[in-house]
Amino acid sequence: MSDVLAALTAGIRTEPLDGSSAAASGIAARWFVPGRIEVLGKHTDYAGGRSLLAAVDAGHTITAVPRGDRALQVHSEGADGAVTLGLDEASARPAEQADAQTAEQTDGHWGGYVRTVVERLEKNFPGRLRGADVTVTSTLPLAAGMSSSSALVVGLALALIDLSGIAADPAFTREITTTEQLGEYCGTIENGQSFGTLAGDRGVGTFGGSGDHTAMLCGRRDALVQYSFCPVRHERTIALGPELTFVVAVSGVEAEKTGSARDDYNRVSLAVAEILRRWHEDTGRADASLADAVAGGPAAVQRLRTLVAADGYLVGRLEQFLAESERIVPAAAVALEDGDLAEFGRLVDESQAGAEDGLRNQVPETSSLQRLARGLGAHAASAFGAGFGGSVWALVPTADAEDFAARWLDAYRAEHPERTRAAASLARPGGAARRLAG
Repeated sequence: MSDVLAALTAGIRTEPLDGSSAAASGIAARWFVPGRIEVLGKHTDYAGGRSLLAAVDAGHTITAVPRGDRALQVHSEGADGAVTLGLDEASARPAEQADAQTAEQTDGHWGGYVRTVVERLEKNFPGRLRGADVTVTSTLPLAAGMSSSSALVVGLALALIDLSGIAADPAFTREITTTEQLGEYCGTIENGQSFGTLAGDRGVGTFGGSGDHTAMLCGRRDALVQYSFCPVRHERTIALGPELTFVVAVSGVEAEKTGSARDDYNRVSLAVAEILRRWHEDTGRADASLADAVAGGPAAVQRLRTLVAADGYLVGRLEQFLAESERIVPAAAVALEDGDLAEFGRLVDESQAGAEDGLRNQVPETSSLQRLARGLGAHAASAFGAGFGGSVWALVPTADAEDFAARWLDAYRAEHPERTRAAASLARPGGAARRLAG
């Protein structure tokens, strides 16, 4: 059992405190949840593919203090306003009303993520949630590809599960016995899918996977982790020595998954669903993921290519997945493990090209950052996250990291002077989410 699930189940409060006893107890749940760098594995997780991930040393701290009523108040120091929810009202709200309110709040307001977490936990574990005053503080850049929104989902879920003793609920223990499964469940909170007998809800309106959530819950300090998905399976851990550091450059183009940007993001994921639909119709098989279809036999890949041949975007999407998941991720992990940084960099360049030509989710700014980083001598560099903005990572010698960050940012600003919010910072793998002393 890994540390996150062990922390949730150690000294668990099996019965929710009620009324004034909850507020008087002074018990608080406090968690740190890191952001993540998706080193490789662009849009592979929800297709059952592979990713190479790092949990970084910046993130959200979520503190939940029990109240004497069934109300939840959430305040974020990094965002405007506060969110107040009546838990009994949330559980009784008709589905169509909940859908409308969630859609309204996720279109440009962080409160939609709060409501999504609360309504899903209340639906799956009715009556267990305690009222709480929740505070969110953060060292993580917002809307910059570091997955601040998923970190909020994971952090709220951990704090509320912890405070309310949900990890002792039979519905929880029946479905979630590993931290990997907890990560997958958190992914379904966000995308709205069911997880075993834990029924899904609307989610936040984006059709993503659980790669971000897995990185945050299962990352290792001073190492990268390779996972495959649907279901989540650990495949490899690769140490990252102290001589190497990630420099993360924020492009200044916000990588939002809300409002109009959500349609662009969903086009990438819905393309996978369409490929799989055609596969099911043509073969009569019931493969749960694109990766399962690819593994369906020696002729499977050619059959898939035939099924999408008339649609240029689906062709590019399929080829990007095949290259990224089946070849680039495992080969790059081996190259990094062997210390072959030249080969690692070559494979990462190929991944970046797949994002630009296959996913078509890059903007000129992220493409420029990747090209400039390589020109300035980075061992490897790639855009990461949902795309359509966000950040680019560069892997450089630690001794040169601060100077590299300054030179990289100067070169980028010379090409894109309008991006006044561009910034660069250093990051190392900092380990998984962890419970903090109250």
